[in-house]
Amino acid sequence: MNTTRVLVADDQDLMRAGLCGIVDSAEDLTVVGAAEDGLRAVELARELRPDVVLMDVRMPGLDGVAATARVTASTAARVLVLTTFDLDEHVHAALRAGASGFLLKDTPPRDLLAALRVVAAGDALLAPTVTRRLIAEFAARPASPPAPARLPITEREREVLVLVARGLTNREIAEHLHISPGTAKAHLRSLLMKLAARDRVHLVLLALGAGLG
Repeated sequence: MNTTRVLVADDQDLMRAGLCGIVDSAEDLTVVGAAEDGLRAVELARELRPDVVLMDVRMPGLDGVAATARVTASTAARVLVLTTFDLDEHVHAALRAGASGFLLKDTPPRDLLAALRVVAAGDALLAPTVTRRLIAEFAARPASPPAPARLPITEREREVLVLVARGLTNREIAEHLHISPGTAKAHLRSLLMKLAARDRVHLVLLALGAGLG
């Protein structure tokens, strides 16, 4: 069994210990390190090379957003950010910094473990309903006004990308375009490769930046 290596970063001792305990309770996940602030998280990510960093957004010194940018720029680790408030502005910044998605701190342990597995596999992290709300909030106050852009993709891939940006699942995309789920998944893989996107969340941000969605 392949084991996913996880680094936990949270400035609250009790929360950090609790998260480590939850992660280590799964046979296929293991905690390789724990950091009390963003700077330490970056140091440990570079040293330990985890598969996933579970990153708190608000931490002293170097916060989770800045730490996420440094981790994704200097390692292959995927970052799953944690926040207390739904659709916190800091979460939008973290996604722009390279995070693969976010979870609320009141997420049930079972869902947290599932999310870590999904992120480690490079698949979509956010549930469709959360994705749609996140996209709506993100689009309502972007960092700069998006301008339509011509992307190096086919017309069909463009249609798929628009639907991804709207938060549709692969099955919903297939039904909308009258294609098989396997074909929809193939188009998604092609988009990830052509646009050099990390994951589905990154595709959403690229689509919004290109004026799609």
